Amino acid sequence: MTGLEIEPEIAAQLFGDRIDAARAFTDALAREGEERGLIGPLELPRLWTRHILNSVIAAPLFHGSVADIGSGAGLPGIVLAIARPDVQWTLVEPMERRVNWLNEQVSELGLDNVEVHRARAEDVRRPEGFDVVTARAVSALRTLIPLTAPLVKDGGELALLKGMNAGNEIEAAQKPIKKYRLSNVRVEVLGDGVLAETTRVVRAVVR
Repeated sequence: MTGLEIEPEIAAQLFGDRIDAARAFTDALAREGEERGLIGPLELPRLWTRHILNSVIAAPLFHGSVADIGSGAGLPGIVLAIARPDVQWTLVEPMERRVNWLNEQVSELGLDNVEVHRARAEDVRRPEGFDVVTARAVSALRTLIPLTAPLVKDGGELALLKGMNAGNEIEAAQKPIKKYRLSNVRVEVLGDGVLAETTRVVRAVVR
């Protein structure tokens, strides 16, 4: 596909026997993403590096039941569900056109470990909570914590994919960190020496 970044060699290693599904999703996103308002016009030359690999490198962090808040184009939710078929994923997205896209991808890729839920984070009801809640490129940590922490079961985790300013965001979010009883809040850098662009994940335990 014209303009689409050539698949980096590391992709097959990170996805293992799930690489064909990852390729199918990436190709679909490249074909339809801009037209459907899922990705910007400048993303094709860096789609693998900036989005797909940036998401899949975090796959080992997840277990049990996971909610992806503001799943959008399926980054990271669809990518992680491809890589971790042993984990149950709930993709939470309020916008109908994005929900339609997510449902299409779940069907086309045969992801029987995924449920798409059209809702805002604050309207999600799951009394038992999730083992882990994630989000990527949704909002600043001080705004994101009140949306995500209430969905985590006692002793569960937040694993939020953030940018270069993750450390500063933690400093700016001390009030919600205390209010929502987050502990062991730290930034983990993933993919150093493996990926062209590392991934930063803010992890915390919720009590």
